[in-house]
Amino acid sequence: MLLIYTHKITPRFTYIMKQVFTRILGIEVSYTTKVEDFIKHTGPKITYTKQPLQNEFFVRSNDLLFEQGINDFEIVMGNWEGIPCFFATGEGSALPFDIFSASFYLITRYEEYLPYVKDSHGRFSPKESVGYKNKFLQIPVVDFWAFKLLDALKERFPDIEREKRTYNYLSVIDVTSSHCFAQRGFVRSIAGFLLDLGSFKLRRVGQRISVWLNPKKDPYDNFSTLIETHKQKNVKSMFFFQFATYSTYDKNVSTNNNKFRFLIKSVADYSIVSLCASYSSFDDIHLLKQEKKNLANVINRPVNYSRMRYNRVDVPETYRNLINAEFTDDYTMGYTHEIGFRAGTCTCFYFYDLHLELQQPIRIHPFAVHDYALVNAKKSDEIIRKLDALQHSIKKVQGEFITIFSNELLGGSSRIDWKDLYVQILNRYNS
Repeated sequence: MLLIYTHKITPRFTYIMKQVFTRILGIEVSYTTKVEDFIKHTGPKITYTKQPLQNEFFVRSNDLLFEQGINDFEIVMGNWEGIPCFFATGEGSALPFDIFSASFYLITRYEEYLPYVKDSHGRFSPKESVGYKNKFLQIPVVDFWAFKLLDALKERFPDIEREKRTYNYLSVIDVTSSHCFAQRGFVRSIAGFLLDLGSFKLRRVGQRISVWLNPKKDPYDNFSTLIETHKQKNVKSMFFFQFATYSTYDKNVSTNNNKFRFLIKSVADYSIVSLCASYSSFDDIHLLKQEKKNLANVINRPVNYSRMRYNRVDVPETYRNLINAEFTDDYTMGYTHEIGFRAGTCTCFYFYDLHLELQQPIRIHPFAVHDYALVNAKKSDEIIRKLDALQHSIKKVQGEFITIFSNELLGGSSRIDWKDLYVQILNRYNS
């Protein structure tokens, strides 16, 4: 048991200490504000205050974990043996920066509570983030910091006990359009046909007619292949189906289509199936609950996991809505068009609401790769090089590598053979 002495125990303090020590490093911790308890403790211990008590392991604290509200901090970057860091501590501290305040800043998405210019879908741009601006977006710095802290603690306390974790890979499949041409209904099918014909997209016209004659040839209907591939390679996977009515940004097959419902049920027999919340439900809690309920009725089991359409996250409102709808886990934390770690970590964490100063009961699973971030690549080798670097970083800290691909991209046609590339990814990263 590691004992941490501090001058004030706050919700922010206990939240980040549990995340860094218990969830990332596997070390049990306890806290005290009493000097005599700290001195009596014979096991590993550290001080997190402004001044050390004696000659103990001391980390000089920033004010972030002991205040309330949102302040616009000036982020000045430093370097800790090759790893970017911020919130410098100065002399006397065992670490050159306040690892706990910096980790809290990134994991809580503190910067997304500050004023920023939203994109066309109301999202926080990766280019506005401290990670992108300072070129560490593709490094899970929170985990790197934690493991470097562990090394420093081991020098002082060689017998410190911890529960080791192992590297894990998870493949998430987004299903916002289960079929390209089939199961679309008469009106939508004819409208699509006329649009393709009027735009001289003769290849799509030919594909469309071919699928009408044999619906099993629909390019997006690759679910049996994906399931079989996951099964053969023992890949942990999740399928997020959109189950919403038609709208400008929600164009999946009708939820009343029995073949679509059967598809969802059949996938649920082999993999976890959960909800890709519609664009329309982003700020409509009643619609979000209805979509969740409707999908649960199809698969005859609870729907606990969520993803938001277009990775739309408005902190803290999005997570408040998901909690209200009784989701336990969310897989939206990442950027659509940039690979890397939006929250600076490859470890799941509970959402902390800065306005309420409260850890909320929903786990956030940060993903590192969304397929939209890869579509402009010219060659598969270029993509593999980028993903190799990500996996190398994640493996160093025994974290979780989550990729998100859509059945659309895997079934589409382009200069890159996405189906072949996806199999390469599974072979390389699922171990």
